[in-house]
Amino acid sequence: MNLLKLLPLFFLLIGFNLYGLAQGHQRKESSFDQILDSDAEVKKLADGFRFTEGPVWNQEEGYLLFSDIPANTIYKWSPEGGKETFRSPSNNANGLTYDREGNLIMAEHSGRKISKLSPDGEYSTVVDKYKGKPFNSPNDVIVDSKGAVYFTDPPYGLDKEATDTLGFNGVYRFHKNKLTLIADDLYRPNGLALSPDESILYVANSDRPKKYMKYPVSRGGKVGKGKLFFNVSATSGQGNPDGIKVDTQGNIYATGPGGVLVFSAQGRHLGTIVFPEVPANLAFGDEDMKTLYITARTGLYSVRVKIPGKK
Repeated sequence: MNLLKLLPLFFLLIGFNLYGLAQGHQRKESSFDQILDSDAEVKKLADGFRFTEGPVWNQEEGYLLFSDIPANTIYKWSPEGGKETFRSPSNNANGLTYDREGNLIMAEHSGRKISKLSPDGEYSTVVDKYKGKPFNSPNDVIVDSKGAVYFTDPPYGLDKEATDTLGFNGVYRFHKNKLTLIADDLYRPNGLALSPDESILYVANSDRPKKYMKYPVSRGGKVGKGKLFFNVSATSGQGNPDGIKVDTQGNIYATGPGGVLVFSAQGRHLGTIVFPEVPANLAFGDEDMKTLYITARTGLYSVRVKIPGKK
């Protein structure tokens, strides 16, 4: 048999296998089956963006907000209406979340602050300085059940000519007009999330090394010294530690090398959800909070999971 005639078929089969791997799921432990069906479909919802980030689901109105940082725009996506512009310019907003009063809380790169947009459209600054100096470029932000705002401040959005930097990249907590520096020893602090009982703060460090940290949080809000949760420096695949979310059972969903890595609360890597593009951030949504929305470079994606996300 002429082997040359089989080469096209050979490469076709390889192509199918690579395509399946690029959009499939990598199961590490059997408990991953309790989180995701083996045939769960990754759906592309919208595309044509420059670099998507910071998704958050509006439970009351049933839509998703997410940032396109270079486009200086926050977009809105809904199952009925598709994508539309929500806010532009956005001060190159990145991470988005809601507080207890329904205000949209935004981490602004070029604004170099945490800002707030009320339901009636009133815009204001939440916090913009540490010890009198402006932040670098706030990246991701969350709010706990008591109204405390946690955020990270790496230098990704800084202008190259900026000289008024803090000299470190911090993780902060802001509550009742008091700003507390949680950590200043991470090279590139990025995404963050709280455990369901809010006793643990998870923080992604995007490089040097690529890892996820965890910090104990007391009932009074005091944050203790951080410990390593999981190091992915040797994990294969494109992508760095970035966005983090947690489900109601305490499992951690984190974008990183290879896709969305799912960890148990005990720090076991259960499996990875793989996407056609490298994911940057994620959010749970829909009425049952069982749809995982993923911002990945130029596209917005979704996949159904079995455990609802923490609201």
